[in-house]
Amino acid sequence: MSENENLKSGRRDKKRSKMKTFGKIMLIILLVIIILLGIVAGMGVWYVHDKLGKVQYVDIAEEDIEVTEEIEEKMDGYRTIAIFGVDSRNDELVQGTRSDCIILATINEKTKEVKLTSVYRDTYLELAGRSLDKVTHAYAYGGAALAMSTLNTNLDLNIKEFVTVNFQSVVKIVNAVGGVNINVTKEELKYINNYISEINRVTGNKASNVTTAGSQNLNGVQALAYGRIRYTSGGDYKRTERMRDVLMGVVNKAKKMNVGQLNSLADTLLPEIYTNINSNEILSLIPQLATYKITDSTGWPYNTKGATINGVWYGPPITLESNVKELHEKVYGQANYEVSSKVKEISQKIIDKTGYNK
Repeated sequence: MSENENLKSGRRDKKRSKMKTFGKIMLIILLVIIILLGIVAGMGVWYVHDKLGKVQYVDIAEEDIEVTEEIEEKMDGYRTIAIFGVDSRNDELVQGTRSDCIILATINEKTKEVKLTSVYRDTYLELAGRSLDKVTHAYAYGGAALAMSTLNTNLDLNIKEFVTVNFQSVVKIVNAVGGVNINVTKEELKYINNYISEINRVTGNKASNVTTAGSQNLNGVQALAYGRIRYTSGGDYKRTERMRDVLMGVVNKAKKMNVGQLNSLADTLLPEIYTNINSNEILSLIPQLATYKITDSTGWPYNTKGATINGVWYGPPITLESNVKELHEKVYGQANYEVSSKVKEISQKIIDKTGYNK
């Protein structure tokens, strides 16, 4: 079966694609755990090294990630880490699975402000060295290196670092903190149990249904189901709010943990992470992480419109050039940003293919 046929087959599994936005939760939890590990570091640096050694580390050569010298200069003072949430159900984090969640964590190294930008998985971009396609397929074809290169060439970025997690990690981490306290409304109660049944089938869990509305402690499956609800009033905006509620529930529980509980939490979370950021680099960030503040969380492209091409639905940016310009002005503070010739070239290809120029 060809690569394209494999991807078409994968599209049929709608269960997995609905998990896409929880990578954001895992990113912030990772940062919190590292901070907490730093606090516990009074026990000795060896302790932190031991924990970080559980992370799945991969060394990716810089020449395998496409970045132009011109963009390197423009991005001075900012560090952007790509967060990929993959749709794997068998712990395959290297490649061959789509990155249903793509988050750009942009750190202003001067102000320590962090901005999170979700790149929609169906966004129609040019995969580096390939043709126009959904950006989610870049990870499937070439893993993190191709995915980072694609983001760099289409968005004028210089990403060289990534973190990948599996959606099933959400269930594990919520269970590891003993569940999260969530107020389930009557409207949400209408939908949550269908999601619980589906997640149980996908993950092999046997979580019970939520039977009443009101404030209650949700386990991992129930919390993931709660965060996936999209059909109540507020749509995706409200769903994002639910995910923040789950996130803060985990963070609040983690902050109250003793050393033994924190140790168990780290042992649960860290092996779920696949990254090219080595333990020494993470360790050097610990003194700074406590000063980081997440100031914004948005989706990209800002302006997009669905298009069906050869029977497949895509989400092309309208236009790529204007969306990249706005990204750099909003996230990177680059007033009157002028996009690269490469972005202009790709933008025109998308216009030629879709007919959308405004």
